[in-house]
Amino acid sequence: MSLFEDTNPRALKDLLGEIHSRTTVLPDFQRDFVWDPTETQELIVSIANNYPAGSILRVRDPIGFFACREFEGSPVLDGYKHTFLVLDGQQRLTSLYQAFYGVGEHRYYLDLNKLLDGNDFEDAIFYERATTKRVRALESFTVQSEDLILPLNVLKGGAGGFLQWLLGVTNPMPPDERAKMLDALTRINERWIKTIDDYHFPVVTLSADTEAAALCTIFEKLNRTGVKLTAFELLTARFWPKNINLRALWDEARNRHPIISEFEVDAYYVLQAIALAGRKRAPSCKRNDVLNLDTSDIELGWEPAINGLTAGLEILRDDCKVTLSKWLPYYTMLIPLAAVLAKVGLPHTPAAGVQREKLKRWFWCAVFGQAYEKASNSQSAKDVNELVNWVEGGAEPEVVRELRFDPKSLRDVTPRQRGIYRGAICLILRNEARDFHTQAVITGKLIEQEGIDDHHVFPADFLEKIKGISVARHRDCVLNRTLIDRTTNQMIGNRAPSDYLKEIQDTKGFPFDKVLASHCLPVGTKSPFWTDDYEAFLSWRQDRLWQEIRRVTGATVAADLEADEENKG
Repeated sequence: MSLFEDTNPRALKDLLGEIHSRTTVLPDFQRDFVWDPTETQELIVSIANNYPAGSILRVRDPIGFFACREFEGSPVLDGYKHTFLVLDGQQRLTSLYQAFYGVGEHRYYLDLNKLLDGNDFEDAIFYERATTKRVRALESFTVQSEDLILPLNVLKGGAGGFLQWLLGVTNPMPPDERAKMLDALTRINERWIKTIDDYHFPVVTLSADTEAAALCTIFEKLNRTGVKLTAFELLTARFWPKNINLRALWDEARNRHPIISEFEVDAYYVLQAIALAGRKRAPSCKRNDVLNLDTSDIELGWEPAINGLTAGLEILRDDCKVTLSKWLPYYTMLIPLAAVLAKVGLPHTPAAGVQREKLKRWFWCAVFGQAYEKASNSQSAKDVNELVNWVEGGAEPEVVRELRFDPKSLRDVTPRQRGIYRGAICLILRNEARDFHTQAVITGKLIEQEGIDDHHVFPADFLEKIKGISVARHRDCVLNRTLIDRTTNQMIGNRAPSDYLKEIQDTKGFPFDKVLASHCLPVGTKSPFWTDDYEAFLSWRQDRLWQEIRRVTGATVAADLEADEENKG
């Protein structure tokens, strides 16, 4: 008897519809949804360009092989009988379901004005955290119509939703304007919306006769394998007959500069930096620009790009306290940083210090301004031009000049909002945070030795069961996180802060106030820790981290971007 029921492609909208109808579910042992919004955005860009995005593996499940659960954000199962279990494809399907059904922590949009102006799809798509005022405003069709911003959840049922939206936008217009806009939006429909509407995933469906042992084996192998072919491999093959061995160059660079390996940098970023630094016309590092590099670009640009990348990583590690790769807010920021340093060089004069301070400020402004949350390739090209000009004495880059940050957002920033979350952790490290166990200033080496990681200050279990805080992001926000070693975290368990901190404070010789203050945590007899006042703690730490953000970015005024608390889910 065949293991396979069928291997037919399925329309994306149908797969998402089956998730919504609870026809398709997940085995309960599957890991949680972990993708950050940039990964979702990149996947949608691939779909809009009709690029392959992998296959889906599922099994027909009439008898219930395993305990199951719904996809994150979809209707709860509540005893509903499903048909399929997804074995491979959870992260992709969850991200797409949340994007096209308008659920989860982020909302996704298309800026149609950018598409009308001829920009690429990746420049037009963007997302916002669901709790911002901008998202609240974009719930209004009037605002969508005036700004020509299309929420992706309009497309959940296919292109028909866009056509209805289009008519709603154009019907009120005067006849001449209406005809012109109809024509323009119809072209967008033909070029992009229909592609999304008609996108199919290859789906392998295992038969209901598949044994549980076979399913376990398949699932185990799926989680241990999977290597994708990248543009770096393609160019390695292309340059090989021309006596340029990119793989050997990359291995040699990593051996010579261990920091590149320590930060697990993608070799493709070096090629993007070469494309940005070497182009005589407008800089660009999009895929086609990289694939069109020639041998002279590599021969002239490789070494400056490697040196620029190394110098940039050293600035981030030593000055911005990005101690480990896991705390780098945006990997794509390495591309313009390497390109700028490749172009302007590394001066051996006091000018190097001026250059370094400007690059550090740009880094912090880009992180807390979330400049690399969308269209990172276009942002990189823009920043290279403006940073080179600034370093050479010109005007501040727009990223620095136009920074807007609302400290209230820190109450909603969780590990899934990697940019700001990781930036906040780096700020704590920059404050010379001390280990609760050894009392030493935390370094990358100490993090590995002591098992230091980001953990809750007010334990999540305590907040949920004792304080009744049911919304996960309110427990998990970065304000309630700091770097705690494994031993101390095990001691904390689910205890109230007033309990476990008293034990630490009573440790003879322990510099309690000094250690807590190094983590930007409140000290003194009036500290909210002693009354287990979570709201007072959040307010105090929000103000404290905002002080640090102002210090590194130069920001002076808080922006008002967050929706009112009572409107938050």
